[in-house]
Amino acid sequence: MKYRTITNRIISLSFIIISCLFSSCKTTTLQNTTNNFDLVISNTWFIAGPTKENQEIINSTRKKERLIRVTAKDSPLGEIELNVMITSSGTNDGKPTNLPSNSSFVSITYKSSQAIKLQAREGNDSGTGCVHGGTHAMADLPASPYTFTTIKIPWSDFKLKDKPLNIHNLCKFNFVNYNPISGAILEIKSVQIQNLRPQFCEMLFVKCKKRV
Repeated sequence: MKYRTITNRIISLSFIIISCLFSSCKTTTLQNTTNNFDLVISNTWFIAGPTKENQEIINSTRKKERLIRVTAKDSPLGEIELNVMITSSGTNDGKPTNLPSNSSFVSITYKSSQAIKLQAREGNDSGTGCVHGGTHAMADLPASPYTFTTIKIPWSDFKLKDKPLNIHNLCKFNFVNYNPISGAILEIKSVQIQNLRPQFCEMLFVKCKKRV
């Protein structure tokens, strides 16, 4: 009887330990996915056009508040382009990213006083950098001036004539306001690509754990 009681206690204790370990691993995985693979958190952002914020201010706000904020100047002339590399880079260019075939969308949480065009720029033929200039596959971000909204955009929604977007050669996202008005605001809380998994973390310059 005493032996059975000790055995039951050992089994119960083992179950508790295993449950705790599983819970801890699961939490860590979710946290790492959020922290490492949200482009707002992990990557430097770049800006061009008539905005009140420069690149330094945008990235300082990003690090402090985990938020991208861009405000158009008064009587702005020209378009505003806000962009971020898929693979982290110290410059506004770099090697394209080969996304997994089971990636089907990008999820964006944002607030914007005007409609925004989201460009998905592909890499060049040599695989050494982005394609600059010309026309790029685009999707729409409708205006959402009062509240943050989350939109999931399938890769198939990015249109460039009849040519599908090549997610195996994806370089960066470019958020474009083609006709900004005075004081127009764009705020972005999150940009996450489906199934951008840890096997791609080395491309994002974050620490990877070896799989066994």
